[in-house]
Amino acid sequence: LAHHQSGHNSGVIHSGIYYQPGSLKAKLCVQGAALCYEYCDQKGIPYKQCGKLIVAVEQDEIPRLKALYERGLQNNVRGLKLIGAKEIQAKEPFCRGLMALDSPYTGIVDYKQVAQSYAEDFREAGGTILTDFEVTNMEMARESSSESEDGLKYPVIVRNSKGEEIYCRHIVTCAGLYSDRLSEISGCSPEPRIVPFRGDYLVLKPEKCYMVKGNIYPVPNPRFPFLGFHFTPRMDGSVWLGPNAVLAFKREGYKLFDFSTGDFLDAVTYSGLWKLVLRNLSYGANEMYRACSLSAQVKQLQKFIPEVTVNDVRRGPSGVRAQALDSNGNLVDDFVFDGGSGDIGSRILHVRNAPSPAATSSLAIAKMIADEVKQRFEL
Repeated sequence: LAHHQSGHNSGVIHSGIYYQPGSLKAKLCVQGAALCYEYCDQKGIPYKQCGKLIVAVEQDEIPRLKALYERGLQNNVRGLKLIGAKEIQAKEPFCRGLMALDSPYTGIVDYKQVAQSYAEDFREAGGTILTDFEVTNMEMARESSSESEDGLKYPVIVRNSKGEEIYCRHIVTCAGLYSDRLSEISGCSPEPRIVPFRGDYLVLKPEKCYMVKGNIYPVPNPRFPFLGFHFTPRMDGSVWLGPNAVLAFKREGYKLFDFSTGDFLDAVTYSGLWKLVLRNLSYGANEMYRACSLSAQVKQLQKFIPEVTVNDVRRGPSGVRAQALDSNGNLVDDFVFDGGSGDIGSRILHVRNAPSPAATSSLAIAKMIADEVKQRFEL
């Protein structure tokens, strides 16, 4: 459990600043963060409300920072305030910046622990968890004369690669890196497609972790699709730096040279990817260069903490983001939930796109899914 995205993410409990007001991301992140803290308190799961600074280091970033502050207020994010250079150093003594957005309710947690606690709740409620169950087929069961007039109680058969079967009445999928393929197997739309992006982190050496107290983020550039390099403290006391964002050549490819012919061809034959690449050529080239160059990554970090050197860091873990992409080359920004038509499609709800902040938002997403399932399937 939590072997892939949930176990490879940054561990941040996001507050909901970045997201378009009125979007599902904005609404569910703010709700989800409150629910996450409440849940951790109930279950005794440790977390730290260490806060976050989004730091402007250049004059032209200040208007974007102020716009981000306004967006956060619209999203009802608690405790937000703009602070100056002296206040930045009071909170983060080694950080340099002109102005910052202070988000005191941003926190960190080990999402593996959270996921395992969810699993325990599910089992206690009577659920069964099966791992190593690769779904290869879904079909309707054939009614036999011995069945009642109402037909089969569980009419959908889900079959795995070993030929094992599960009979279902309704299905909810949340397959992350494989959400498009599972949708296709069920006879629903393959769009939006999943294109995997690997994010590589650096790690501060233990003797240098004193330089970072809370999360330190750059002001995002709206021209580029990802947030940029940031400093992320972890529950174990370590500090992660990054990540970059490069195309992964395997959907579960956590290492630089991990490769799957099928996954690679799936990505590079998709017109949406090429449209995205052509629009972001310089950004993509810089990310590829930084993926190979430690000094180039450290140069990004020195904008915020000048004292960090190449000798203070080492290469760390990686994660793969299940990025949904449409055929026009647009990154699908919001959460996406849909089903389909026909015998199976009408009995299924797909969680098609749940990137960050989905871990933060998970309990709010779960409530929304439960409500949608009740309404859609008339339960």
